[in-house]
Amino acid sequence: MNCTTDSTTSCRAGLQPRLAGPKGPAHKYCRYNSSMPKVVAVIGASRHRHKFGNRALRAFERQGFTVIPINPHETEVEGHKTYASVLDVPGPIDMATVYVPPRQGVRVIEQLAEKGVPEVWLNPGADGPEVVARARELGLNTIQACSILGIGESPYA
Repeated sequence: MNCTTDSTTSCRAGLQPRLAGPKGPAHKYCRYNSSMPKVVAVIGASRHRHKFGNRALRAFERQGFTVIPINPHETEVEGHKTYASVLDVPGPIDMATVYVPPRQGVRVIEQLAEKGVPEVWLNPGADGPEVVARARELGLNTIQACSILGIGESPYA
């Protein structure tokens, strides 16, 4: 079983994409290597712990990823400086996980393409048809699935 994701990964076949994190494999069949994502932008991160953007930030951090919260309405989330946009983040971002409604998603997708983020997870509720279509037009590598499950965590933990 290859646990890295690519643009052909599909959950429609009943498979849940899983990532190996910096702390190691998400499960016993994964093999971590240095090309796995390390810096994750959580778009729609919130200071409200019951929101999925906050839950994702905490889950990725527990797995050893470097997390960067993105939210133009917050200054800090879970002790991390928050950026208004991925374009404001100094340095590269290995992966983005999106938790914003589709009406904001198209703009976010365009910013992710401009930043050159190589992998984008469109979580349930953020994966509107217009967002998916724009991501395809821009040639982004997207995965339509829950990224928290993708790293072997529960969104309700």
